[in-house]
This record gives sequence, C-alpha cells and structure tokens, in this order.
Amino acid sequence: EVQLVESGGGLVQAGGSLRVSCAASGWPSADYAIGWFRQAPGKERQGISCGNSDGESTYYVDSVKGRFTMSSDNTKNAVYLQMNNLKPEDTAVYYCAVLDGYHCVSGYLSPEEADYWGKGALVIVSS
Repeated sequence: EVQLVESGGGLVQAGGSLRVSCAASGWPSADYAIGWFRQAPGKERQGISCGNSDGESTYYVDSVKGRFTMSSDNTKNAVYLQMNNLKPEDTAVYYCAVLDGYHCVSGYLSPEEADYWGKGALVIVSS
C-alpha cells in the first residue's frame, strides 16, 4: 500500500516561494508516475505537473511552467514541489499522488488517473 504525506504548506506573500514535500512509503514496484494536483477554494481538483518514475521527464501545465519545479530524493523516499514567484491565484490545497503504471506526457492530469493520494498541504498566497 502506497502512503503519501505532504508537508510544507503555509502562508506567503505574492512573489515569494514555498516548497511542499511529499514523504512516500510503499512505492509501486512497476513503472509509475508522480503527479501534483491542486484544488482552489470552490474549484475542482486539477493536475499541475507530472513526473515519470525514471526521473528523466517532468511536465507542467502552462500556468505554473517556469515557476514550479518537481524533484525527488530517492534516499529519503520523498518528492518535492518547489514553487517560486507565487501568485494569489496559486492559493489551493496541494496534493501529491501516485499514478500506478502511468507514463506522463503532459502536466494536464485528471484526478481519476491517480491511484494513491496524500491528504494535502494548504498554500495561501496573499496579495
């Protein structure tokens, strides 16, 4: 069973930076992808980035491209979402997810494609 726990959310002013961490246990043995999603108040959850388990390719949606970066630390079984130049419209609960047997070709992920979820980390960006 894959278990994911996010941390690192918080309150930041526009233009600032935050890093959300996702500690993982029980990784799937086969190919998988890591997805980051966010859900803004009153809106549906949407995918914003996707990274393949080979660590060689990551994808982002246009609204975060150039500002957000996925990374991983295999020694710590953790993945990260570094968020720079944050904007008020980035305010949301951020979730990491594992997509079993999935190969990323885009950051535009559907929540239905995720198999395991963390509980989320709240990020609030003030103007």
